[in-house]
Amino acid sequence: MLSFEPNKRHLRELLIYFFNLKKSAAEAHRLLVEAYGEAALSERSYEWFQKFKNGEFDVEDKESRGRPKVYEDAELEALLNEDSCQTQKELALILEATQQAISHRLKSLRMIQKQGNCVPCELKPRNVERRFSICEMLLVKHKRKGFLHRIVTDDEKWIHYDNPKKRKS
Repeated sequence: MLSFEPNKRHLRELLIYFFNLKKSAAEAHRLLVEAYGEAALSERSYEWFQKFKNGEFDVEDKESRGRPKVYEDAELEALLNEDSCQTQKELALILEATQQAISHRLKSLRMIQKQGNCVPCELKPRNVERRFSICEMLLVKHKRKGFLHRIVTDDEKWIHYDNPKKRKS
């Protein structure tokens, strides 16, 4: 026995039928899944019901603006090197892409936004060396004249505690 495989247009016309029968979007979706199983529309049929309520009964797909512009990661990196303080929305406007696309590309480039700057998740070798030399310098400074005991930490906030003794004049 041959089974009928519905297309999008057929399913959307059925949604109009259910809409005219005063069925809810959830009930219409349940009936479509019961009848067609995997071939049924997604649970987003409520969006079609909203269109029907607004008097739009055209079930054809409208032409979209097309695929978002594809840009090279090098373009994004160049913009970030030029000014790392740019927001994702600003980058999206410059590259004529969506903010979500910029966000995904930044993640794939292993970049995150911290304090308004896009920075790499991992330190570059130059920054690793700089951090290492600063740590060594602080350790030497502590051995000469202890200062770490004067740092009070609480909930990721560092406060340098120093009560200088006032001289009597």
